Amino acid sequence: MDTKIIKNKELNIWEALIPVVALVIMLGYNVYVFGDSALGGSNQFILILGAAVAAIVGFFNKVSYQKMIEEVAENIKSTAGAILILLMVGALAGTWLISGIIPSMIYYGLQILSPAIFLPATLIICSVISIATGSSWTTSATVGIALIGIGGTLGFPLGMVAGAVISGAYFGDKLSPMSDTTNLAPAMAGTDLFTHIKYMALTTVPTYVVSLILFIILGLTVDTAGVADSSVLLADIEKSFHITPWLFIVPIIVIGLIVKKTEPLIALLVGTLLAGVFAIIFQSSIIWNKGLRYSISEIPSEFKEYVQWDTNFNSVSKNAYQSTGTYALIPKNDEIKLSENIKVDLTSNPNELKTIEKEITIFKNEKEIGNYTFIAKPTNYLTTSYIAILNAITTDNEIHTDNTELADLFKSGGMQKMLSTIWLILCAMVFGGIMDAIGALSRISQALLNLAKSTFGLFASTVGSCLALNITASDQYLAIVVPGKMFAKAYADKGLAPENLSRTLEDSGTVTSVLIPWNTCGAYQSGTLGVETFDYLPYAFFNLLSPFMTLLFAAFNIKIRQLVSTIKK
Repeated sequence: MDTKIIKNKELNIWEALIPVVALVIMLGYNVYVFGDSALGGSNQFILILGAAVAAIVGFFNKVSYQKMIEEVAENIKSTAGAILILLMVGALAGTWLISGIIPSMIYYGLQILSPAIFLPATLIICSVISIATGSSWTTSATVGIALIGIGGTLGFPLGMVAGAVISGAYFGDKLSPMSDTTNLAPAMAGTDLFTHIKYMALTTVPTYVVSLILFIILGLTVDTAGVADSSVLLADIEKSFHITPWLFIVPIIVIGLIVKKTEPLIALLVGTLLAGVFAIIFQSSIIWNKGLRYSISEIPSEFKEYVQWDTNFNSVSKNAYQSTGTYALIPKNDEIKLSENIKVDLTSNPNELKTIEKEITIFKNEKEIGNYTFIAKPTNYLTTSYIAILNAITTDNEIHTDNTELADLFKSGGMQKMLSTIWLILCAMVFGGIMDAIGALSRISQALLNLAKSTFGLFASTVGSCLALNITASDQYLAIVVPGKMFAKAYADKGLAPENLSRTLEDSGTVTSVLIPWNTCGAYQSGTLGVETFDYLPYAFFNLLSPFMTLLFAAFNIKIRQLVSTIKK
């Protein structure tokens, strides 16, 4: 991505803060008014309004409109990979539902994970997967979704479960050598990857241990006594899906591909396609129910002025295949009569499939004017599978269950569900791009740097800068790149080794990005897990504690590595 930092000598710190203050006030009021539905679109427009305020500040400081648009374009371009991954995660979730992979994870997870150990087990499972894959996003999109489902059925608040998922996912993301941010931070600070990981473990491991203890305590104190008997849930899952351990082949392959350093987008695509194949093999009843269509003969053009589809029934669409349901063909007026009124129920039951064929004679004022053959032919299994799987990938999909505890778990929005999250990211990039173009990001970072009079002040300014960038630029990479470039010389001037900076960038830039609803990471995790950012924020212990841990080490001068002098005495 483009890592340049735009400076504007015309802009002072108070002007740089105007868009930030305006955005915070507008977002606060908007969330107060709209509540949980704010991310449905109103927050997105507020980000555009915040960008407009930043643009006005830019105009007053001699920044051209063209320069702002160019920077917005660069910002949006940098999110192309993230947007494609979001779409593919939606596709993956759809096929992993219809194939029975997620229900199987829930089914076996309910038998293994008791309420007492569920939260700490969730933290550990996500940590292991994230270290193996190097991706918090992949972790959430695979085991994270399943653990949300298990936690919900066990009676845990979804925000609490999502907090455990995110804590584990970002622990692994920080320490895995395959993580992009773990490679970016030392590159910006001027140290090597494995020195960075070893030094970062000094603050990361204690934070993780504290988080684990907190989740153990939560697991023991949450009241799950009112949860339905898991045997009932297990039986209802089996009613809706064919459950088998063979379905775990797909997630194992996906995780294996990521471990082998396959690009996440490719791994997710493979996982989506494989799940579709497994759905065809193992979930034939669901395929028939969700994908069965009928090819219905069109009304001949010479008869369209005489007969029509009854608007009280399902009308025939313009494509070749029609949904199951009731169809009725009726006369257009009282002068027209049919030898037989057509009203047929096109069933979705594969055991009752048959081609329906009826001959109709059309009369006008008792006089025969022609014949019409009504034919409704069901699709074969291949075409039915294609329709069911493509719908699961792209649009809303719901698997029927009579169990209200499972109803929400058996829904998936496919790629369509991710569009609101993508919308949020694009609007956030508009705000961040204009803030960068007018020099506000650079000015805010510089102001924080000027406050650093001591070693602790330098660390605190770095943390503050990372948090400010996550809020204003809406992107964790910028929250690492900009402070990394701005503070590298300051750390060297104070005789501090570069791994101090790289560790602080990750402890404050990487992990806090997911706590901001309009940040790319916050939007992604909320959209993927189906939990609002402010619902999981209080329980994302690892992410909340990490900046404080790095400041604690700085305050008490714990493991603050100095530059080694090259001058021999």
